[in-house]
Amino acid sequence: MAESFGVGGVVCGWLRSSLLALPCAISSVDMEKREDLNSILPFLPLFLRSSALFWPSQVLEALKALASGPAVSRVRSGGVLFDSILDLRDSLGLSSGELAPRTASGYALFFDEMMSGMDSRVWFEEAIPGMARLLLRLPSLLEAHYLKSDEMFGEGKAGLRFMGPQEPGLVFLNQELIAALLSCAMFCLFPTRDRDARCPPIINFDVLFASLNRNGKHSQEQKVRCLVHYFERICLRMPTGYVSFERKVLPRESSDHGVTYPTAANWSTSTVPLCSFEVFSSGLIEDQPHEAIEVDFANEYLGGGALKWGCVQEEIRFMINPELIVGMLFMACMEDNEAIEIIGIERFSCFMGYGSSFRFIGDYVDNKPYVSVGRRKTRIVAIDALCSPRMWQYKVEGLVRETNKAFCGFLDQSMYKCRLKWYANSSKQEKSTGISENENRSEVEGNSDSESSQVMDSQDNVGIATGNWGCGVFGGDPEIKSIIQWLAASQALRPFIHYYTFGEAALHRLEEVRQWILLHGWTVGDLWNMLVEYSDQRLNRKTHVGFFAWLLPCNKPSDVRHTSEQLS
Repeated sequence: MAESFGVGGVVCGWLRSSLLALPCAISSVDMEKREDLNSILPFLPLFLRSSALFWPSQVLEALKALASGPAVSRVRSGGVLFDSILDLRDSLGLSSGELAPRTASGYALFFDEMMSGMDSRVWFEEAIPGMARLLLRLPSLLEAHYLKSDEMFGEGKAGLRFMGPQEPGLVFLNQELIAALLSCAMFCLFPTRDRDARCPPIINFDVLFASLNRNGKHSQEQKVRCLVHYFERICLRMPTGYVSFERKVLPRESSDHGVTYPTAANWSTSTVPLCSFEVFSSGLIEDQPHEAIEVDFANEYLGGGALKWGCVQEEIRFMINPELIVGMLFMACMEDNEAIEIIGIERFSCFMGYGSSFRFIGDYVDNKPYVSVGRRKTRIVAIDALCSPRMWQYKVEGLVRETNKAFCGFLDQSMYKCRLKWYANSSKQEKSTGISENENRSEVEGNSDSESSQVMDSQDNVGIATGNWGCGVFGGDPEIKSIIQWLAASQALRPFIHYYTFGEAALHRLEEVRQWILLHGWTVGDLWNMLVEYSDQRLNRKTHVGFFAWLLPCNKPSDVRHTSEQLS
């Protein structure tokens, strides 16, 4: 029977002879009929035949040689490594012309000149054979993955698949399979043909290596060092945890099953109290010690320029946590009502600097504990801000778009309505009886028959760790963005938001503004209305100062101060 080919090029497959001891049930899995596999197959370098995945014989022999080490493969230099990569691609029917120009010189430059002699020996004697062994097992790892995800979540619910816009759902991968897929990226084995704007980005490393030159950006070399360090680590000791990638969607149509996309009127009338807000003038989001969702200042295409020339917040995060890159393989671009949440990612590298000053400075041992189903307690949410919004960010439509984008990322749909009901009951009881929120919480927790007691789960203390989202190269107003994220976190019923200013001069009064707002006991609706009022004045050129200066009473005209006094 002839091999089947994907839209994106040749698809490759399962080497049965390399299977480790796997459950016999795998042989009964009909891979050809799986919708999840068929959706991602065009983007994988695998063959599918007779309901099994396998490598073509030429690829198999080449990988066996690489797995045996340089004594057999003769791969002891970057130049020879790239020749082997070209041979693998040719055996898969992939043209060398599809790779970025100067990729060959980039591999040679890094592994033969930029890497020390000792590190180079470790790379070619240990890392390359380890990656080749992973690739030999990739087909069996994939088949085991589909079987395991069916057992854990139900058939087709969490298996590796293409996730297009407006398709909420989960992909649940173990770290070994992620390592095998990233090894494909290092060897540039993913097909690149017949792709359009709807497809996810290509995750081959060719562009990254092609960007290396002796007089180029040092940050590109440092990004490669992070990735090489990751491969050295996983070949030394394979991690055994799991990572989940979830596409989150706020439906635009009303539904009984979840929260829909809020309107300006919804925000204006919200009575939800503002959550705790703490300002940090130093420190980094990824180093924060609390149980919090860490915000990725994302591009609409997950990962942004991580594998190209970018080196700002999102790209750096993808270098120190390379497992994030796998999400780029199957996640299509985000629309206005979508976010992507990743749980369980492991960090491998330490770094310093930002942008052109970014530097890899060594190994990082991730000691984050594990949560449910083998995932580390690291939660990241990717939300993309408006790019170069200029004055549109002050229009109500712009405010709604940005606030809803953050709200989508911060929201836990599964428990939201129950928690909202609990908060409403808590607020009513406190007003009528004088019982504080903490006292009411204790009473609810002690009532096992109460529906509201279900909200007191492990997610209840998970806050938000963020910073200047959508500012910097995206051109957003830092003062507006900080308030928008506070509104979104509060409405999502998160207990706190920890805001890292990264030394942004425009936010030097953020702590003062925080204290002033909390002093007045405003709700989400109150603060939203103040933001809209300011934005209207900014659009109509009635004010030219920033939101903070406009808001604080010492700088406010009498009519605006009167409005704030009414709200308080």
